[in-house]
Amino acid sequence: MLSWLVKWVTNGVVDSVLDRVIQDPYTENLFSFVTIAQKLTPRAIVEATMRAESGKPIQRPLGSPVIRSPWDQLTFNPVHLYRMPTPDGVGIHTGTTIGPRAARPLNLEIPILISGMSYGGALGLKAKLGLARGASLAGTATNSGEAPLVPEERREAKYFIGQYNRGGWMNDRKSLSQLDAIEIQLGQGAQAAAPMGTSSWQMDEPFRKRFGIPDGEDAPIHTRLEGVDRPEDFPPLVRSLRETYGVPVGLKTCAGHYLEREIDIALEGGIDYIVVDGAEAGTHGGPTILQDDVGLPTLFALGRAIRHLEKQGAKRDVSVIAAGGLTTPGHFLKALALGADAVYIGSIALVGMLHTQFNLASPLEPPVQVLLYQGKFKEDFNVEQGAEHLAKFLKSCVEEMKMVAYALGKSDLMQIDRRDLVSLDRELARLLGVDYAGHPREEQHLAWTEEEKPWEFPKVSEVYPAETGENAPPPHH
Repeated sequence: MLSWLVKWVTNGVVDSVLDRVIQDPYTENLFSFVTIAQKLTPRAIVEATMRAESGKPIQRPLGSPVIRSPWDQLTFNPVHLYRMPTPDGVGIHTGTTIGPRAARPLNLEIPILISGMSYGGALGLKAKLGLARGASLAGTATNSGEAPLVPEERREAKYFIGQYNRGGWMNDRKSLSQLDAIEIQLGQGAQAAAPMGTSSWQMDEPFRKRFGIPDGEDAPIHTRLEGVDRPEDFPPLVRSLRETYGVPVGLKTCAGHYLEREIDIALEGGIDYIVVDGAEAGTHGGPTILQDDVGLPTLFALGRAIRHLEKQGAKRDVSVIAAGGLTTPGHFLKALALGADAVYIGSIALVGMLHTQFNLASPLEPPVQVLLYQGKFKEDFNVEQGAEHLAKFLKSCVEEMKMVAYALGKSDLMQIDRRDLVSLDRELARLLGVDYAGHPREEQHLAWTEEEKPWEFPKVSEVYPAETGENAPPPHH
């Protein structure tokens, strides 16, 4: 009887709704919800209501959902007889070096690094400790982000990169002398160089103490680095940091259309590494317009940066770290093949670290509430569990990358280069200097007309030496 009653009620409701959808004019029709959502998108509708509520820029966590880098248009070239696959018992070398010219280069066991996510301005202390410990377990580096040096994080980190930042919190001799690399932060992919910071009302006493902020004052992040008010002010800063501390000195910016000129200015100072931070990069909660509408997509920026460094004859000496929206082992390895020496990951590292601790906040609150400094559940985060899961995530990614190396006939991840890629898109092939999948290698000239000639890349053999002997690794690229 109850079953029949439920069916009868359900049938009546459905019939009534269908009658309205079929018969009502659009202005009265429930179906208009569907077409409105298709035109405006659910995201735009919800964000419009947030703006209408606050009257201020809205802060979206973990970066833009707009992904423009066509990583899926690139695929690796396995070998069977052209070159033999790597024998089963041969170990695949996974290490990388950042800043080979520095007095003390940064030698890492894997080429996946944890990106700059700041204590206080973004993450809580436990989240930062989990990242540092997990990175150490995996043999890689973690990054301070725009923050002061946190002693607990420094103790957990086997390899620690600190950002010489626009807030000025890491820019003193005591802090800089404790770093394994110094990263001059002039901007980032998800925020460019827009003014940011933490308002006074958002700070508690531990925050004020670590940042040195007096009661009632804000903690601003300025558009410019103190002392760098002209392009020519930058090279002397690089030289001073390199000479004083001996560790690799790098530059991080939001990759823009003038990146070649900005790279040239950095090269004048003897920069050791460049972070190519694309527009798909994450953030703790930056304004949506900076996330969605500013900067170059990561893949295009990386291709241009590598091409320019090769043209300048600087690629052997200057390391490149690709960053911004990289989430899978395939992304990581393709970035290495295009010329990066390592990759930075942020949002996906947080996901791997959280693992089952997602449940601490969900379903009533978003998972970021477990990680953020202002998060409601930040004290519930288990550092040991998070570190273990992050290390396992990194290990899993590297193991998958090694499987591709076997299939390519390589014994070192750093052996993999553009010759091991093809593009399914002709224009992308032209931009990145890889073969187009529609033609055999010996017929690549057929892929373009005279007017569509590829960008002037040096031949790969001129940049990366030819292999000698079966599966012999060339020098680090």
